[in-house]
Amino acid sequence: NRFERSHSRSLGPATAKVTLVEFFDPECESCRAVHPVVKQLLKQYPADLRLVVRYMPLHGNSVYAAMALEAAGEQGMYWEMLERLFHYQPIWGNHHDPKPELIPVYADELGLDMGQFQSDVTRPSYRTLVEIDRADGQALGVRGTPTFFVNRRRVLRLDGPELAQMIEQELAKSDAR
Repeated sequence: NRFERSHSRSLGPATAKVTLVEFFDPECESCRAVHPVVKQLLKQYPADLRLVVRYMPLHGNSVYAAMALEAAGEQGMYWEMLERLFHYQPIWGNHHDPKPELIPVYADELGLDMGQFQSDVTRPSYRTLVEIDRADGQALGVRGTPTFFVNRRRVLRLDGPELAQMIEQELAKSDAR
């Protein structure tokens, strides 16, 4: 299944009628901009929507940021670390003067065990899962980030109303069954 792998991170109930798959890059400004919209949709459809995130690294520090997310996830702080990375992205992910060395500072602010974080962040298995995500994305025609799929249907316009409309269409289909 190119949409979701056993390593994929998700939010929302496994029984949700709609699965929203997002191929994203932690260093992508558009991903950062759409993130509040995605969080709002999860609040709007708490029983019916599940978010699955996949990596599509397109920037210089994306793979390191993804590995930092996975390392934070080892300590149960994946989503908190994602919030931090998006919040501080204009600093660490600045395209003219990036400061990826600040990423561990954000992990430390979350109260992570930094010894464990520093050893986890370099795990080859994390690099492998990022590459699996990238290959799946390419096979699905993902060329930029963020790219969304609603129940395997690609979202063409990146905005809240379009996402909500496709979610509503999928819910209507499942209610009609």
